[in-house]
Order: sequence, then structure tokens, then C-alpha cells
Amino acid sequence: MSELIDGTAPAGAQAGSRSDGPAGPDGGRLRLMAVHAHPDDESSKGAATMARYVAEGVDVLVVTCTGGERGDILNPAMERPEIRANIARVRQEEMARAREILGVQQRWLGFVDSGFPEGDPPPPLPEGCFALEPLEKAAEPLVRAVREFRPHVMLTYDEKGGYPHPDHVKTHEISVEAFEAAGDPDRYPGTGEPWQPLKLYYHMTFNRERILTLHEAMEKAGLESPYGDWIARFDERPQLWEVTTRVPCADYFETRDKALLAHATQIDPNGSWFACPLDLQREAWPTEDYHLARSLVDTELPEDDLFAGIRERCLS
Repeated sequence: MSELIDGTAPAGAQAGSRSDGPAGPDGGRLRLMAVHAHPDDESSKGAATMARYVAEGVDVLVVTCTGGERGDILNPAMERPEIRANIARVRQEEMARAREILGVQQRWLGFVDSGFPEGDPPPPLPEGCFALEPLEKAAEPLVRAVREFRPHVMLTYDEKGGYPHPDHVKTHEISVEAFEAAGDPDRYPGTGEPWQPLKLYYHMTFNRERILTLHEAMEKAGLESPYGDWIARFDERPQLWEVTTRVPCADYFETRDKALLAHATQIDPNGSWFACPLDLQREAWPTEDYHLARSLVDTELPEDDLFAGIRERCLS
């Protein structure tokens, strides 16, 4: 495993060097880190939120744990031998386009995709994959990234990974570990000066209330909804966490969709991702949603800002 850094701030910018954005409690710009398992996850979970904060002058870093090398090709138009033979490179190129669209910085941790085991019982995970890495080995490059980027807020998945992909579960584990360890000078020596993020959130993009609202809005508009099966699955698998934070970001839904489309191997432009018209989404559910899992600042729930309690510290 090798740690790679890829991507830069928007044109003409360096992380933490511009002074035109909102200030953090350390006197620099506010900083947000989103930790994801594979390229494309950043575009399907929290992309409009990130685009909004970038537009406001916040420094945003996406950390991608694996290269997505074992992912299926989900867009029939991309199911070609030359794509399959070069899937790792293709997905890196897709990620480069998506991060440019979102205006974010991005960092690869360099772990190997575990794949999604299917079968009853499922097959063993492949040797050397991300999900099988010991916790401290997997978390070390993320702790280093936290100490270098110094985020005030971190985003990740809940302990079920949002859905039970082993890489998503591992991403949760190392994100919590990094949040709790990065500020401790005795842990992970040699990975930089300690830095303590102030808030940790779990993505709640596909929460029941949102999906049901969009489903009913589409039916009311006379449109065929793709969400019926989703709602049935909610009945089988109760939601673990409540939504505490809804970030208004409807103005950036189009940017989110452009970033999704950049991941052409993963996203079928004729698929269910785009079945719900943007105007209907903006009216029926204009937010992206989160659960506040850890906070070292006082904040009042519910929130509409990931930096609630942090901005107040800056102004006090």
C-alpha cells in the first residue's frame, strides 16, 4: 500500500492559503474532510453539500480509501474489454473529472478494493484487500491526512457502512479511529503534528423520510418512481440513526449530477439516479442529510450547517 496525493484546490488556490473564505477557530479557513471508500462515493453522498461549501470558500478534501479496482461496470455503454482491462486507470480518470466538477481537493490512500462478496455463504475476501487490513495500518495514512489537512469537520459512513460493503464498513472504522486519535500526540507517531477535528458526521443521504417523500412527489406528479424497492428494504432494515442535520444545497444538485456522470463506469445516464427531475427534488427535498455522531463544540439540534458551533467559536 502506498499513500498518494492527487488533486489540487480550485484553479489558482492552495489548501489553506486563501484568505477569502470563512475563518476557522485556528484563524485559517474552515476545512471539511469527506472520507469515502471508492471513487464515485463522493458524488453519490454529500456532493451538493461539498459544492456549496466550496462556493462559500471552505477548503474541502475528499479522501478516497481504495481505487475501486474490483467494482462492477454498471453502465452498459462502458462494458468494453479495454475498459475492463484498465479499470483502475479509468476510475482514476473519472475521479479526476469529478473532483474538478465539485471543486474539491482529493487524496488517495492507496488501498486495494475488497469487492462486494456475493453468495450464500459469501466467499472469503481477497488477500491484501482494504477490508482485511489491520485497523492501525489502515488508519495510519488517514491520521496523517487529518494532521496535514487539519479539518474542522469530518464526514463518513455509519458502522454499517451505509450499506454492507466491507470497504464502507472499514471506512467507518478508520474514520472514527482517525477522529479520536489524530489529536493525541502519543498515537501514530511520525504522522505529523496532532490535530483534533471538532465534529464527525455520518451520511444520511438515503434516509427513509427523504426517499418516501421523493417517491410520493413523483407519484403525485404522474411519474414512475424508482423508489418502491428502496422503501420495501427500509421495512426489512430499520434506520440506525436519526437525521440531526439538514444542509440546504438544492442550488448544487445539478453540480452533484455532473460529478456523478463523470463516473461513467458506475453511473448509467439512463438509470434510476436521474429518474427524479431536479426541479421536483429541489421543491420536495432541498437538503442533504447527516447524523452528528461526535461533537467537541456546543451546538443546538437540529442543525442546518455542518460548521454550526464552529463558526460561533470563530466569532466569539
